[in-house]
Amino acid sequence: QVQLVESGGGLVQAGGSLRLSCVASGRTFSRSSMGWFRQAPGQEREFVAGISWYTGSRYYADSVKGRFAISRDNAKNTVYLQMNSLKPEDTAVYYCARSTMYTPRATADFGSWGQGTQVTVSS
Repeated sequence: QVQLVESGGGLVQAGGSLRLSCVASGRTFSRSSMGWFRQAPGQEREFVAGISWYTGSRYYADSVKGRFAISRDNAKNTVYLQMNSLKPEDTAVYYCARSTMYTPRATADFGSWGQGTQVTVSS
């Protein structure tokens, strides 16, 4: 069973930056596509960013393109989400997730999830 542990959330002013990290257990990380999702109160969990293990491609939700960047370090079993130019509407619990698919995007494409880390952006 793969375990994912996120960190790096916190309170930041609008326009600021945060970097989230997610450490995965297990020996299959390099063959795992990874994704970041977020969920605001009363809303459904939504896709934020993904990185394919097969092609190395990175892809984003339109709402974060140009502001967020996903990356990975296979030697450290870690995936990152660099968040710049944060807005109050980015406030949510952020989750990392693991998939065996090539370019997963839907929540159903991911089989393992972390516990989440809170990001709060004040105006």
